[in-house]
Amino acid sequence: MGLPLFPPGDDPGPSFAALIRQSDPTRPLLPSVDATRAMPAVAHGTTVVALRFADGVVMAGDRRATEGNIIAHRAMEKVFPADRHSAVAIAGAAGPAVEMVKLFQTQLEHYEKVEGVALSLEGKANQLGQMVREHLPMAMQGLVVVPLFAGFDLRLGEGRIFTYDVTGGHFEEADHAATGSGGRDARTTIKLGWRTDLSRDEGIELAVRALYEAADEDSATGGPDLVRGIFPVVATVTAQGYERQADADVAHAFTSLVERRSLGRGITGGGP
Repeated sequence: MGLPLFPPGDDPGPSFAALIRQSDPTRPLLPSVDATRAMPAVAHGTTVVALRFADGVVMAGDRRATEGNIIAHRAMEKVFPADRHSAVAIAGAAGPAVEMVKLFQTQLEHYEKVEGVALSLEGKANQLGQMVREHLPMAMQGLVVVPLFAGFDLRLGEGRIFTYDVTGGHFEEADHAATGSGGRDARTTIKLGWRTDLSRDEGIELAVRALYEAADEDSATGGPDLVRGIFPVVATVTAQGYERQADADVAHAFTSLVERRSLGRGITGGGP
């Protein structure tokens, strides 16, 4: 099935969002809410982080989703590939956030198919900002979505990180960023441990430590669940592309961290 044909003046070009609006103006791109009705309880994702290392960027997110003081999900994924050389992580209202990620992935794929080349990293960041801006009416009703975007810039040969606010404004972070309910503690941990020449393994270890410290201070952030075998999602983006780290490797990093903390406090056979 091919794309529909439009007169020259109505051609939506490489924009998937414009294509949907042109095909069916009544169809919303993202879920909407009725402002006259009370908001139901919804699941919220919590803490995600990103940091640069020597060969690219590391992105990680905990797995917990909450509804108020209730744990809604213990194994939610919040880190996704946007395309081959970029990644997006989500914090905020879980349902709209996942829908936004799916639309963003489709938009980048659609652009590349129509134009024959991938969108620049700045262009990808702009596209995501537009989607966050279009989500503002829902954010005003309490369904806030705050993504974190990072990727490897093939033109500059380095990793780059972008943060967002609820109005769609996006800002490039020089070295590291964190958002969500545990973002403050995660940022502090990364700030204290980050340096310009971090290796890949050191970057992953620092991201793991940041989420661990965030979970230690913020009840909405899920730490490593050694009993159920649930660990945060950790991914890297380098010149070779997006790579999700194996669960066994992430588990090993967390287990080593817990063991070091236990020995440092004189505790044996248990966590902190």
